[in-house]
Amino acid sequence: MTVRHQKTVKTLLEAMPYIRRFWGTTVVLKYGGAAMTSPRLQEQFAEDVVLLRLVGMKPIVVHGGGPAISSHMKKLGMQPEFVDGHRVTDEATMEVAKMVLVGKVNKEIVGLINRHGGSAVGISGEDGKLLKVTPKKHTDAAGNDVDLGFVGEVDEVNTEVLDLLAEANIPVVATVGAAATGEAYNVNADTAAGEIAAALPAEKIIFLTDVDGIYEDDGEEVTSISECDLSYLGALQAAGRIGGGMLPKAAAVRRALEAGVRSAHIIDGRVEHAVLLEILTDAGCGTKVVA
Repeated sequence: MTVRHQKTVKTLLEAMPYIRRFWGTTVVLKYGGAAMTSPRLQEQFAEDVVLLRLVGMKPIVVHGGGPAISSHMKKLGMQPEFVDGHRVTDEATMEVAKMVLVGKVNKEIVGLINRHGGSAVGISGEDGKLLKVTPKKHTDAAGNDVDLGFVGEVDEVNTEVLDLLAEANIPVVATVGAAATGEAYNVNADTAAGEIAAALPAEKIIFLTDVDGIYEDDGEEVTSISECDLSYLGALQAAGRIGGGMLPKAAAVRRALEAGVRSAHIIDGRVEHAVLLEILTDAGCGTKVVA
């Protein structure tokens, strides 16, 4: 047996206990960052999702598409506006967001997974009343109430829709929700993924990012954390060490774990086959958070 063959066998044997442990469980994957824009990483993500399905897991993909929305808005002569990281969404912006998320990005992800041998089905939060939302209330740093327009907060997840789809397919969820009035609302993809994982509840939730997990700064050296609990995550946040785009992820992690999800993972989506490395190997490639 050659050295290459030995490494292959070792990798397969290393994955075996994880496959056995997670057989039949649901894994929510929040897809974003470089993994969503790099053609090479897109292909690898699709391969990872299909393999998870083939070894008995039930992956559910949740995606946003902020950069694609902004790009399309600029092509139409519209200027994107943000408040504290939230896209201010008037009626015209909502139409563009819905068109891009549901009509373009979602279908591209579905097609990618299907080309790699999966059976993906695209769905938006409006379909089957999957994501029931109310307008999000936001207060800025000065204490002023800000009208974000058609930005939604998830009130309820219709898990029956996802359970039905996930039995034989890979659901791919575009994060557009519907209010009781029937109006469409844009929902932060991290938040939506956390709510979906909490409602199921999933075995685990994984966030693909452009950093290699959560960092710890002891004043002399900045290092990534391989594993921590919610208490430590809260301490980091209270100390101001978690900010920007990591804040909604941290909130979604807390929401999911407090609802019974066993673990949350913030991983570097720029790493080749990051999802498989995190789920099926000892080393992983990001930060694992447990309750």
